[in-house]
Amino acid sequence: MVMISLRADSLFVKSLDQVMQFVDRYPIIVTPHKNACRDFWVRHFQLKVGFDSSWFVWLHSADGSLSLAFMTPDHPSAPPGPEVFSGRGMCFELQVEDAVAAHAAFVESGGRASYPLTDEPFGQRRFGFADPAGLWVDVVQQTEPVAGFWDRYMTAGDTAAA
Repeated sequence: MVMISLRADSLFVKSLDQVMQFVDRYPIIVTPHKNACRDFWVRHFQLKVGFDSSWFVWLHSADGSLSLAFMTPDHPSAPPGPEVFSGRGMCFELQVEDAVAAHAAFVESGGRASYPLTDEPFGQRRFGFADPAGLWVDVVQQTEPVAGFWDRYMTAGDTAAA
């Protein structure tokens, strides 16, 4: 995408990547369980609390690779509205180098995986759980898929490797 700006002194063109420099990106999940979510992510994934108020908490990893926020339904900002996240239709992927080690650390910290550590034929080793807001979380490690697994799912125009 290209943005064109007309100014009295000149015409200049900037691409979207020149205009929109992201410093972070994170979902904000509206839930009445803000504190339980904060405590869950701090306990099981050692996230740091970057900001915490009565109605909003922003969490981040020490290395900056992950940010996540929770907000109570009675928050004074809009949008979003007061509708509570239902837990349906969203999967939050946490890609790790070693899912076995991540699973062991999660269980050791008292976490319970609803989906057990599994080697998937499509090329992932993963486990999953729902946090206190109902957010489904998959912790995944990319692995080699079973030979031929993706063949039936690829279309004739697909050139990218699965």
